[in-house]
Amino acid sequence: MTPGLGVLEEFPFEAAAIVLGPEGVRASAGDLTRSRPLRSVTKTLTAYACAIALEQGAVTLEDQAGPEGSTLRHLLCHASGLFYESDRVLQPPGRRRHYSNRGIDLAAEHVASAVGRDFEDWVRERVTGPLGMDRLEWAGSPSVGASAPLEDLALFALELLRPTLVGPDVFARTTTAQLPELAGIMPGFGKQDPNPFGLGFEIRGHKHPHWTALAGSPRTFGHFGMLGVALWVDPDADLAAVIGTGHEFCDHHRVLLPRLGDDILAAWGPSGR
Repeated sequence: MTPGLGVLEEFPFEAAAIVLGPEGVRASAGDLTRSRPLRSVTKTLTAYACAIALEQGAVTLEDQAGPEGSTLRHLLCHASGLFYESDRVLQPPGRRRHYSNRGIDLAAEHVASAVGRDFEDWVRERVTGPLGMDRLEWAGSPSVGASAPLEDLALFALELLRPTLVGPDVFARTTTAQLPELAGIMPGFGKQDPNPFGLGFEIRGHKHPHWTALAGSPRTFGHFGMLGVALWVDPDADLAAVIGTGHEFCDHHRVLLPRLGDDILAAWGPSGR
């Protein structure tokens, strides 16, 4: 097995991964061309498309969007108070991290209205097209609807290591914690206090348990999807990984994904090179 990726063989179902540095692919194993449902990893693409609109001045993070008192920032960092998949409001904005697919969908609707484009067209024109993600399929909601092979997702991971589509200020806001003190439930891992999120990206922080490397930087950002795909970027290690499995998220992922991340950092991070 490729160095750093041996844990893939311990999954009791199909698993694949690509490890990337800023220069490109450092290691890979498994089926990299199979189209996989990204589920919540879709949120990272949506977030980046929103960041480009922010960079261009089409929107601001303080735009009113979503339920009363909510802003675009609240929607993108899961602090609007919206329920998971409906317009039901659990509490006023800014008080707690309520993970919400509906909030991300409303953020995309707001940006689409501001730029005067269908949101899928905006994503293709501003994100996936320039990056060459030609096999990505966009169907359904901006929070969970995309599918792509790991090879395409790796192109996005490379962009996140060395951004070209947004400037450093907007990129920093997108990938660092917004309202960092908020507590909340991390899907699949229970209550986290605090539970940091950036703008559509989950932030590692000091969450425990977690799906990224235990030895990883607290600045690690990315997302996992409930159908077994994950993407993370560790900016301190200057390393990224995209992972795909043939099973919905389960206890095997909770145990093996952190080990896989630790092995990747050990083999391909600064101390392993």
